[in-house]
Amino acid sequence: MSNTRLAIEGGKAAVTIKTVRWPMVGREEVRWMTEVVKSGKWSWLGQHERAFCEEYSRFIGSKYAIGLANGTVTLQCALQAVGVVPGDEVIVPGMTWCATAQAALDIGADVVLVDIDPETLCIDPGAIEKAITRRTRAIIPVHLYGCMCDMDAIMRIARKHKLKVVEDVAHQHGSQWKGKGAGAIGDAGSFSFQQSKVLTCGEGGAVTTNNPEIYKTVFALKQVGWGPKDSKKSLFDNLEPANRYGHNYRMTEMQAVLLRGGLLRLAAQTALREKRAAQFRKGLEAIGGPLRVAVRDPRITRQAYYALTCYYDPARAGGVSKQAFAHAVAAEGCTLSGPYWPVYRSPLLNLYDRTSPVPFRDQKKIQDYRHLKLPNTERCVAETALMLGHPALLGSAAYIDQHLEAVRKVTDQLAAAGKAWEKHQKAQRKK
Repeated sequence: MSNTRLAIEGGKAAVTIKTVRWPMVGREEVRWMTEVVKSGKWSWLGQHERAFCEEYSRFIGSKYAIGLANGTVTLQCALQAVGVVPGDEVIVPGMTWCATAQAALDIGADVVLVDIDPETLCIDPGAIEKAITRRTRAIIPVHLYGCMCDMDAIMRIARKHKLKVVEDVAHQHGSQWKGKGAGAIGDAGSFSFQQSKVLTCGEGGAVTTNNPEIYKTVFALKQVGWGPKDSKKSLFDNLEPANRYGHNYRMTEMQAVLLRGGLLRLAAQTALREKRAAQFRKGLEAIGGPLRVAVRDPRITRQAYYALTCYYDPARAGGVSKQAFAHAVAAEGCTLSGPYWPVYRSPLLNLYDRTSPVPFRDQKKIQDYRHLKLPNTERCVAETALMLGHPALLGSAAYIDQHLEAVRKVTDQLAAAGKAWEKHQKAQRKK
């Protein structure tokens, strides 16, 4: 039992070791970047983009990888490449970054949002099965935060109903399900390299696939309509018009340089994050309070962490909310963030604004997002889900121990944390 005064009440913070800086930069990419800038070869399938695509496909375990401008257009192109056309339905979890749904909407598909598993926050296979109609064409399982989707169940459903699977792997660069890389299990995988991701170039994205036709289609869609004349001989050379509706979604050489440098460190970083996650999990179990790490599926053979998914049990907290708990541990130097807003409640994605395609669709054929309620999605936002960001998992063992001490302090003084939160809310209302 800790009697140390909470930092939120004026006591000393538990975490004194500095957080690891993110993103990281190595000497190799600094040297490469200088060479690229001087070369004048800044785009259009340069040597670093080619090298990265080959290196990344090997890392994921897919036959192909294609670099694109960001992780939204990767989803758009992947969906189009697997055959989704306007009027088709795409099943998407209600808990994800809003771009997952937006990508499908923007290519003319109708998005059907379904509920999640309350433990992992990933799409619920049972909810997928119930949502399938004659117009369903694809499923987007989102490997979210620090958990993977149940890909065995999802692939069974997809095969049974002849549906395509586009994995959203923006949070899981390097995760493996039964030894197979996330992004190489479904028909295609979509990756984001935005600045917060574990592999980043500021912005950027990639599509992975084992299907040559999907590869060629995505290539043409991103490369202003050009495609390799014979992809068996070269994936990048002897381009010819591919007779597709091409876009400019190209990656730059500068982005590819940063990604190649980050990829050199990624396997070791993933192993370290797994080690620190296990330490945090074990420490929370010893504390025995309302916070624990989400259960890891034994079929996950390697887990990449965009964040460590934690479960807060209000029933074990004496009525103290997760918001009060997170507020108190943040004062101790341990930042636990909440999940995304539900897609259909996100203030960043007004689905009924005039700039959205939703108001211009047949309202009888699309989901009623205004009145949609997904209980598990809404409960995780309001009551149960907290995340420890991936840079924290690159810290030392002592750093994680300090985070555990922060949690222990607050767990031992939950009533005080609750009162401090009430005081904070009252002050906010006066502003």
